[in-house]
Amino acid sequence: MNADFILQELLSVANPEKALFLSGFFKTDKGQYAEGDVMLGILVPMTRDIVKRCPKLPFSEISILLDSPYHEARLAGLLLLCKQYKKADTQEQKEIYDFYLQNAQKANNWDLVDVTCKDVVGLYLLDKTDRSDLYRLAESNNLWEQRIAIVSTWTFIKHDQFEDTLALAVKLIHHPHDLMHKAIGWMLREVGKKDRDTLVAFLEFYYQKLPRTSLRYAIEHFSPEERAKYMAKPLFSYALQKKN
Repeated sequence: MNADFILQELLSVANPEKALFLSGFFKTDKGQYAEGDVMLGILVPMTRDIVKRCPKLPFSEISILLDSPYHEARLAGLLLLCKQYKKADTQEQKEIYDFYLQNAQKANNWDLVDVTCKDVVGLYLLDKTDRSDLYRLAESNNLWEQRIAIVSTWTFIKHDQFEDTLALAVKLIHHPHDLMHKAIGWMLREVGKKDRDTLVAFLEFYYQKLPRTSLRYAIEHFSPEERAKYMAKPLFSYALQKKN
């Protein structure tokens, strides 16, 4: 098997009707965040099934998939990295991690990021003291690298490590894009599931500065009364700050 075989497998199960729907769902029209992305109309479980049947592929073959105009082909390439990471030794894990980051901008839609980054970037950094790569990604001008930075911390959260999630949420708190607002709120919500007090302490200090969407996501599992309390509080006005 090689990249061409995987592409042929994907093309054989393409669904034009679903592709049309997914093109709208993933915002591929002109001027939208995924402008030009080409959908084959294949749901993630089917792509995973194709990847599961593939042997270990070299980076040269995975690069072919990551360079494909097809959304599902890029997903297959990223899933191959996740699969290979699980069975890799320490040196191979470092190589897969580096390769993932080198190709991070090719994970150019939110599902490509969310389905894969935690299983390579998050896992690699889990036992590392130096997590500066996440902060470098957060400072990028690329939306997808920024999303990788915050969503990768989901792995840390599962292991009761919250510091980087909170620090990155603050670092990205002024981000203008709704996809980042959702990602920040989602990760804060995950922190709250593990440690409610940590989330509440964070919100008490930052609730006014959080984008409205982030706040709504973060408090999703609060009681109706608690949600109403937070949503009723006055929010910080960036427009007013800039004007002054």
